Amino acid sequence: MNRQSPLDDPETAAHAWARFRRIMRFMMLATVLVVILALAALYAKNGMVSIHLYIATAAGISFTMLLGSALMGLVFLSSGTGHDKAVNDRQDKGGKRPD
Repeated sequence: MNRQSPLDDPETAAHAWARFRRIMRFMMLATVLVVILALAALYAKNGMVSIHLYIATAAGISFTMLLGSALMGLVFLSSGTGHDKAVNDRQDKGGKRPD
């Protein structure tokens, strides 16, 4: 039987999700700054090439940074709350499942 996850407690879950939202707000700010710097550098190097280049660059950087931030934030949430330890590992030391 699986152990109860600490995230099942409403108070612990509220604290963990507030921390996740705080991380994501910070990363949104960092993403906006990186996009502005990248677009400024691109414009300084190449001038006004095509608006599609700038849109694609901004979208690519934003998507990559925010997706990576969200996934790492969820890893921090899971690890930091002890949710990972609540998983029941059914394999024995020999690598075979018990019957």
